[in-house]
Amino acid sequence: MRSIWKGALSFGLVNIPVHMYTASQEKEISFVLLHKKDHSEIRYARICKAEEKEVPWNEIVKGYEYEKGDFVILNDEDFEKANLKKTKTIEILNFIKEDEIDTMYYVKPYFLEPDKSDKAYALLRDALKKSKKVGLAKYVLRNREHIAVVKVHENMIILNELRYQNELIIPQDLKIPALQKPVGKEIDIAMQLIDQLTVPFEPENYKDDYTEEIKEIIKQKEKGQRGPVHPKTEKEPSKKIHDIMSLLQASLETTKKPQKRVRKRA
Repeated sequence: MRSIWKGALSFGLVNIPVHMYTASQEKEISFVLLHKKDHSEIRYARICKAEEKEVPWNEIVKGYEYEKGDFVILNDEDFEKANLKKTKTIEILNFIKEDEIDTMYYVKPYFLEPDKSDKAYALLRDALKKSKKVGLAKYVLRNREHIAVVKVHENMIILNELRYQNELIIPQDLKIPALQKPVGKEIDIAMQLIDQLTVPFEPENYKDDYTEEIKEIIKQKEKGQRGPVHPKTEKEPSKKIHDIMSLLQASLETTKKPQKRVRKRA
């Protein structure tokens, strides 16, 4: 694993040197864009608008347009000088209860590894675990200040990046039914269905079936199969509007858990 950031995790006057590592990765099938007529690869180019020529990465800088056509150029040193403490520190500002954070705010997790500070790292980990709270922190990564929670996961401290409130979209003009007190048989059957489908969360039981089916289509096309190729998959759900009561009852019957047979003693 390669560290993507090095600095200190701080709370109060305590500083814990740490390395940050990405704790998740996308598992997508990688596709190459091709020209339809001859299947030649398509590449992206960085074109200078004035010269109409491609520009290599080492000749590209970041600029802020303060007036039309006028730019201020910033380099890596400028971003670090903005606030040296913030670029080198994950600062825990407060401690809060984790269940107070709406899941809408969560973005991405990172591992935090101690750098010659095992005792202080272990102390913070154990204190967080005992308090059943998480740290609300700020830090700078990739030229942007982030907000995050610092929490315990198994035997380590992790940092989970959050969205700022102004990054969440307000759902305007959406036709959402008004909240009302649930009554009637429908809600009772819906609750029965929820109870029947309730299980302990075991993440290893959930797989990306769609990607596997795409791979199966690719495999069949590799073998030269012509015409439409379909993996063994479920049918498209019906778009017809049905009676909700009959659908709930049918769902209950479909998801009924098999009862264990009790052998009678002779």
